[in-house]
Amino acid sequence: MKFPKAINVYEVGPRDGLQNESVNLSASIKVKLINKLSECGFSSVESTSFVSPRWVPQMSDNAQVMKLIKRYKNINYPVLVPNDKGLEEALKSNIDTICIFSTSSESFSKKNTNSTVDESLRNLEKISTKALKLGVRVRGYISCVLGCPYEGKISFKDTRRIAKSLFDMGCYEISLGDTVGFGTPIESREMVEEVAKDIPIDKLAAHFHDTYGQALANLYSVIQSGITTIDSSVGGLGGCPYAKGAKGNVATEDVLYMLSGMGIETGINIKKVIDTAWFIFKQLGREPSSRLAFTKKNN
Repeated sequence: MKFPKAINVYEVGPRDGLQNESVNLSASIKVKLINKLSECGFSSVESTSFVSPRWVPQMSDNAQVMKLIKRYKNINYPVLVPNDKGLEEALKSNIDTICIFSTSSESFSKKNTNSTVDESLRNLEKISTKALKLGVRVRGYISCVLGCPYEGKISFKDTRRIAKSLFDMGCYEISLGDTVGFGTPIESREMVEEVAKDIPIDKLAAHFHDTYGQALANLYSVIQSGITTIDSSVGGLGGCPYAKGAKGNVATEDVLYMLSGMGIETGINIKKVIDTAWFIFKQLGREPSSRLAFTKKNN
């Protein structure tokens, strides 16, 4: 088996992890969370999203959060933007990277954005073009790549087509999301290898949720296909409002433990990540869902 010497672990907890939390946290807590993560060694900490507060109340303090965080020169602080208005608001916050999102599922697209996949892609191309002209990097997300709560199985060829569209519009990286955690190791690898027929493997990232406890196994599988960027969420924050029982994104500290055991470098301080997991979950009034943080409680 061939494994990379190093993996880039991309932290999504402050955005993807918190956006569906029912406990409304203050901007100061979010700022403290991001600052703590910045001290762990990540190269990217996805910080917030510029979406309508009506739909995602947790992110309504986006501008305040971006104004107050301590920004390190060697760290990117991406933000999610769903439309042109979101981009305009994000640009006021001196952002360096935006994230745009599509989906492999027509049903999920209509439920989530009230548009078809192709309509969504046309909108995203406009956003991407404007951002790139302003010197802002663009990262692309695709959800439901290994299954949809409405449609079930998803064609890998559909995911490949959408990924190619995002890559062609200028996304520096495409994150492949198993949004509801349906995937298993063999199909995860087959999906990645299908998408990699059109896009260099080093431009792809894995974004796996842990609904059925398959996330680490799936990551182990796609690393063998050449994936070198993994999205994860501190403490296992997150979930999917469209899938009953869906768990959070794979926990950052569990990913780090696995990679360390494989001799793969990340440059991230796992103890600081665990400390950060306990900090944010204390604010939420419960314990982290990750295995490692739970067994190494030290707060």
